[in-house]
Amino acid sequence: MTAMLIRQVLIWSTCLNYAVLLAWAGVFMFARGSMYRMHRRWFRLSDEAFDAIHYGGLAIYKLGILLFNLVPLIALLLAEG
Repeated sequence: MTAMLIRQVLIWSTCLNYAVLLAWAGVFMFARGSMYRMHRRWFRLSDEAFDAIHYGGLAIYKLGILLFNLVPLIALLLAEG
C-alpha cells in the first residue's frame, strides 16, 4: 500500500465515521423520545441511565475516531511533509 492510498482511506474513514457520529447525535437530540421508548421495550432504563449510556457512547466513539483515524492521518501528513 502506498502512502497516498493510506491517506485516502484515512480521510474517507474519518469522514464516514464523523457522519455516523453526527447522525447518532442528531437522532439523540431530535428524536430522543422515540429512541427511549424503543430501548425501554428491551431494557429497563431510567431517563438518566439512558442519557448517560448514549452520552458515554458518543464520547467513546468520538475518541475512537480521533485515535484511530484522525491522529494517524495527521501523522502521515506531517511525515510526508
